[in-house]
Amino acid sequence: MTPQDTLTQWLEQSAAVHARMLAGGGKPGLAGPAQVAGKTGMEIMQAMLAGELPYPHIAETLDFALIEIAPGKATFQGTPQLKHYNPLGTVHGGWYATLLDSAVGCAVHTMMPAGRAYTTAELSVNIVRAASHASGPLRAIGSVIHCGRQLATAEGRIVGPDGKLYAHATTTCLVFEVPAQG
Repeated sequence: MTPQDTLTQWLEQSAAVHARMLAGGGKPGLAGPAQVAGKTGMEIMQAMLAGELPYPHIAETLDFALIEIAPGKATFQGTPQLKHYNPLGTVHGGWYATLLDSAVGCAVHTMMPAGRAYTTAELSVNIVRAASHASGPLRAIGSVIHCGRQLATAEGRIVGPDGKLYAHATTTCLVFEVPAQG
C-alpha cells in the first residue's frame, strides 16, 4: 500500500468514526460513575466509539480522536496545527506526549475488568522527527506490554502514513479498584 493509499484509508476511517460517534449522540464531556458502573474498560471504550459515552474534552483541544481499539491496543489520530506550536515555531512536545499518553493509557484501559481503573504513574516520550501543520494526520498506536493487578506497562508510537516514526513512548500505570459509590 502506498503512503497516499494509507492516508486516504486513514481519512476515510476517521470520518466514519466521527460520523458514528455523532450519530450515537457523542460529544465531549465526562462520563458519570453510573454510566460506567459494571462495565469493563473495553466496554467503556466501545461505548465511547459508538457515541454512547462522551469523549474527553482534550481530544477537541488538541485535535485528535480515538480511531480503533482491540484488547491491549488503542489507536488515535491527530493532525498538528499552528495552534499547537511552541514559541520556537515547532509542535509543542506536549502535543506528542498527550497523543501518546492517550494511546498507551487507553490500550491499558481495554484490559481493565469491571471495577478496576488505572492512572498514569510514569510517561517517557522520545520525539525523533519534527511534525508540523503540513505533516497531515499522524497516528499514535499504543500496545500493552504487561497488565497486572497493580501495575500495567505499555508502549506507543506516533507514525505517519508513510510509516515514518515521529515519536515513541513507554508508560507505567498504577492499577487500582474503583471506590464504591455511596
